[in-house]
Amino acid sequence: MILAPDELRKLVELKHRSPHSILGLHVRDDPPGLVARVFDPRAVRVVLRPVAAARGPTMELARIHAAGVFEGAAEAVPEVFKYELVITDEQGESRTLRDPYSFLPTLTDADLYLLGKGDERKLHDKLGAQLRTVDGVSGTSFAVWAPNAQRVSVVGSFNHWDGRCHQMRSLGVSGIWEIFIPGVGEGALYKYEIRDRHHRVRLKADPLGFFMELPPKQASIVWNNQKFKWTDGPWLARRAKSNPLQMPVSTYELHLGSWRKKTQAESLGYRELAAPLIEYLQQMGFTHVEFMPLAEHAFYPSWGYQVTGYFAPTSRYGTPEDLQYLINELHRADIGVIVDWVPAHFPRDDWALARFDGTGLYEHEDPRKGAHQDWGTLIFNYGRNEVANFLIANALFWCERYHIDGLRVDAVASMLYLDYSRKPGQWIPNRYGGRENLEAIDFLRRFNHLVHTEFPGVMTIAEESTAWPQVTRPPYVGGLGFSMKWNMGWMHDTLEYFQRDPVHRKYHQHNLTFAMLYQYHENFILPLSHDEVVHGKGSLLRRMPGDEWQRFANLRVLLGYQWLFPGKKLLFMGGELGQGGEWNANGEVEWHLLNAGPYHRGIQQMVADLNRLYRAQPGLWQADFDPQGFQWIDASDNQNSVMSFIRREPERVSELVVILNLTPVPRHKYRIGMPRPGLWREVFNSDAALYGGGNLGNFGRVQAEDLDWHNQSYSAEFTLPPLSILVFQPGPPYGAEDKERAVAVPVEEKTNASTLVNSSTGKSAT
Repeated sequence: MILAPDELRKLVELKHRSPHSILGLHVRDDPPGLVARVFDPRAVRVVLRPVAAARGPTMELARIHAAGVFEGAAEAVPEVFKYELVITDEQGESRTLRDPYSFLPTLTDADLYLLGKGDERKLHDKLGAQLRTVDGVSGTSFAVWAPNAQRVSVVGSFNHWDGRCHQMRSLGVSGIWEIFIPGVGEGALYKYEIRDRHHRVRLKADPLGFFMELPPKQASIVWNNQKFKWTDGPWLARRAKSNPLQMPVSTYELHLGSWRKKTQAESLGYRELAAPLIEYLQQMGFTHVEFMPLAEHAFYPSWGYQVTGYFAPTSRYGTPEDLQYLINELHRADIGVIVDWVPAHFPRDDWALARFDGTGLYEHEDPRKGAHQDWGTLIFNYGRNEVANFLIANALFWCERYHIDGLRVDAVASMLYLDYSRKPGQWIPNRYGGRENLEAIDFLRRFNHLVHTEFPGVMTIAEESTAWPQVTRPPYVGGLGFSMKWNMGWMHDTLEYFQRDPVHRKYHQHNLTFAMLYQYHENFILPLSHDEVVHGKGSLLRRMPGDEWQRFANLRVLLGYQWLFPGKKLLFMGGELGQGGEWNANGEVEWHLLNAGPYHRGIQQMVADLNRLYRAQPGLWQADFDPQGFQWIDASDNQNSVMSFIRREPERVSELVVILNLTPVPRHKYRIGMPRPGLWREVFNSDAALYGGGNLGNFGRVQAEDLDWHNQSYSAEFTLPPLSILVFQPGPPYGAEDKERAVAVPVEEKTNASTLVNSSTGKSAT
């Protein structure tokens, strides 16, 4: 026997950190020649023979250990040659394969340097399971970061899940373990078998796995996610030249599994969803769709916020290329795609990231820094180069491989504060004694910088619920660098106001005016998200006061106010048709309500009309974050709960006057100041009969007189319907488009509420 006993013992006990140094074919000095070793627990005979065109002897290896270690030598052979193994098992069946231990590492010293430095932006090209052709041989290279492991093996469907078969080599101090396995192709199931320093063995899914088994199964799947043929080049080219801050952004937030069902228990898949979703978004006029997390998550009730596969789209709805097809089709339909991204925490599942190599590798060891008490999850160690690199590379991966147009970062506040939801003594101050998570701040700044520079036009959006300053300002001025931020204050104050009985609203008008005091501190999105229609809060409709008519009228005003107030828009599915029940992730949107009287269909039609008005009027989106784009006319009439304001472009080429009557009392001959004289056209009225309203209005126009009012040089008298929001635009009262509308939808003489041009056909948007 040529192999030293200690080396043999480490090999068969699966404790060797460098099995490539003893397995395979090697040159020996004494006596000169070659030595070959193979470890195959099921083999009874092993023959090594040269491949075609290779020069070398055929060698029959002898068993040197009952565990399945074979060894042989060839004297006077000066150099290693290419070979294959013919292995016969106990059943007498033979298989021929190339030896995994005959290949050099697939990672270079430069790769390892970048990985250690935390600056490998294409981590997904280096780690994980990479389909490769090495030295003319096709197979899969596996690489995983586990610096504190004693031994790592790849186990899978190709080796009977036996950790003895494909022990990986440790690449020095990098903490990376690597092996190339010939013949392993797409679709192979695998995990990493990790022995920690305490000799505990763990089976772990691949942190860089591109595809995973359908939960509750947990294996990673070897997959090529670059074979889809994209055809969205024109969209990407336009996006790269765009500035989302000066564009209309009206987002439909969607949980993919519960938007629409095929059966009571089965959701639409990625490909099945494409056609109906695109048709619906186009009919409703949304510019973007935001998917709640699509990364793999084993725990379905988490809605995707407890991610177990950061690089794998969930297999519940199809393959990676099925998701790529959906996004490609959305882009071809000129619809942007935002996904929720969760770098704030990860679950404790023992087969995923938690204590990956037996230590707090991705998380902090100390639970005062490494554990979320509210959610029972773990917190990433943002100060560790490799961990920050993992997350940033993941964000870039979704932009590169899936052409994502925006990343909405969940729970940013929990990242920023070390004492988030903690009592004294349950957290550790930073090095200056403060509560700010300095490492997380640096991570977010770098994440935003790299996303914006490497993928121009892609939005990063913060869900940040505190008053942390400069969330949407560039890092070079001290900001975090996000494109936009959810305006949680606006959402909270607005819903609190609209939930009140109108008789009490005169005491709370500040809830609607306060947002303008901080409007230009950040770039805001106005969200009415999934968080507002779950956990016993009730649907938006059920939170509105009054009888059925008043609830729907209140909801119409709420949605109209959201669309007409400065800031980009986000509405969760079901809100656009006045869903009655809370969102149920196991159900679907209550589409049947569209056949239950005029109100639900009216809300849906109104949202479609709001989107058309919004997209057609630059004054509603071009200056969302510029004080020149908004002006109060009057916000002081709290006794009547009436408010009015102007939306305009910075150059004031066009202006819109918006008026809210927030009680169920109609107001006749109500005078409001106007910025211009002449005719003003009523281009939107939430009380239109088409929307389920009472059809009270101004016969399509008002005349602004030369009479000062509300600090404006002109004014007009209005009829304000009960619980309504109105929009007026300068111009002639009726034009060619109005004549077409009048022909399409005859209006009785007694009605006087106008509706938005091209939106009054009464046809369903479903």
